[in-house]
Amino acid sequence: MNLLDPAWAGRNYRIQTAATVVSGLGNAAAPIATAFAVLHSGEHWGSTEVGYVTAARTVPLVVLLLVGGAIADRLPRHLVMVGANLFNAASQAVLAALVLLGHPSLWALMALSAAGGAGQAFYAPAAEGVILRAVPAAHAAKAFSVFRMAMNGASIAGAALGGLLVATAGPGWVLAADAACFALAAALRVGLRPEPAAERGSARPSLARELLVGWREFTARRWLWAIVLQFGLINACVLAVEAVYGPVVAERRMGGAGAWGVAMAALSVGMVLAGPLMTRWQPRRLLLVGNGGVFLFGLPPLALALEWPLPLVAAAMFLAGAGTTVFLVGWMVTLQQEVPEELVSRMSAYDSFGSFALLPLGTGLAGPAAAAFGLSGALWGCTLVCAVLAGLVLLVPEVRRLERAAPEARSGAVEPEPVTSG
Repeated sequence: MNLLDPAWAGRNYRIQTAATVVSGLGNAAAPIATAFAVLHSGEHWGSTEVGYVTAARTVPLVVLLLVGGAIADRLPRHLVMVGANLFNAASQAVLAALVLLGHPSLWALMALSAAGGAGQAFYAPAAEGVILRAVPAAHAAKAFSVFRMAMNGASIAGAALGGLLVATAGPGWVLAADAACFALAAALRVGLRPEPAAERGSARPSLARELLVGWREFTARRWLWAIVLQFGLINACVLAVEAVYGPVVAERRMGGAGAWGVAMAALSVGMVLAGPLMTRWQPRRLLLVGNGGVFLFGLPPLALALEWPLPLVAAAMFLAGAGTTVFLVGWMVTLQQEVPEELVSRMSAYDSFGSFALLPLGTGLAGPAAAAFGLSGALWGCTLVCAVLAGLVLLVPEVRRLERAAPEARSGAVEPEPVTSG
C-alpha cells in the first residue's frame, strides 16, 4: 500500500503534514527543556514552579481559542497558521536567549510560556480546518492515520533528542532549536493553496454572532460536548503527569532529563505504531472504539505511582500512546463526517476550549496537590480520574451508537485536491 498515493494526498495535505513534522520535532522537545530549565535554575524550584510555568502557557491558550477558531473560519487559514508560527518562533527565541544567558526569573519564564500558548490558540483551529478540508472522505481514515503517524514520528525524535540535548547541551539550546522549527514550518505553510474565496464568503456576520452560532452547533451535538467534557478533566491529569510529575520523578529516581525523554519518546512510539493499524481497521462504531483507547491513559500515572523502573514506565507510556491514536483517528473521522466544513474551525475551537479549559488548574495545582497528598497520592488521583471518566462517557447513547457513514453521505466530504506541480 502506497500511503502517499496522489489520489488522496493532495498538495495541501502534503505541505501541512511536512510542516507539522518540522514543528512537532521542536514541540516535543520544548516541554522537557522548559521543565528542566525551571528545575536547574539554581533557585531550588520544584514541582510547584514547573506547574506554574506550564499553567502560564495554558491560560491564554484556553482564553483565546474561541477567538482563534472564529478568525480561522473568516480569514485564509494558511495565513493564520503562518502568523501564529512566526509569533511562536519569536517567543521561543527570546525564551532560549534568557535561559542561555542564565537564571531567568520565574515571571519571565511564565510570560514567555504564555506567549507560546497565545500563538497555539490561533494556530490549532486553523490547522485542524486545513487538514480536514484537504482529505477526501473516501480515504479519511487512511489519511488521518498517516498524518498522525508522521506527527507522532516527529514526537518520538523530538522527545528523545530533547531529553538527550537537555542532558548534554542544556535546555536553552533545545528551546532555540524549537524556535528554528517554528520558523521553518511557517516558511513551508506559505506554500499552502488558499481555499476558494467563494467558499469563505465575502459578507459575514460579526465575530460575536459567529461564536454564538458555533456554540449552538456545539451544544446541539451531545456526543461532541460529552467527550469534550470528559477530556477537560482527563487532559488536566495527563498534562500534570507529563509536564510536572514525570520530570520530577525522573529527576529524583530515574537519572534526569534523558530518562524522561525516553519515556516521552515511548509515548510517541505507541502513537506511531498504532497508525498502520488504523489505516486498515475501520471500526463501524467510531466513538465507542475510540473511547476504548482512553482507558489506557491512566497507565502512565499508575506506573509512576507504583515506582516502576524506567522500562515499565516506558511500556505504560507506549500503551497510552497507542490508545491516543485509536481515539484521535476515530475522532477526526467523526468530525469530518458530522460537522459541516464552514463550521469546522469553530467546532475545533470549542472542542479545544473545553478539552483544555482545566489545564491551567491542573498544572497550577499539581505542585500543591503533591504537597498535600504526596506525589504518589497525586498520581493515584490522576489514574482514577482517567479510568472513571473513560467509563462514564459511555453512558451517553450517541457515543456508543454513532456509526461510520458511507463516504458519499458524510457532511464533511470533499473532493480530492487536484495534484499539480509546484
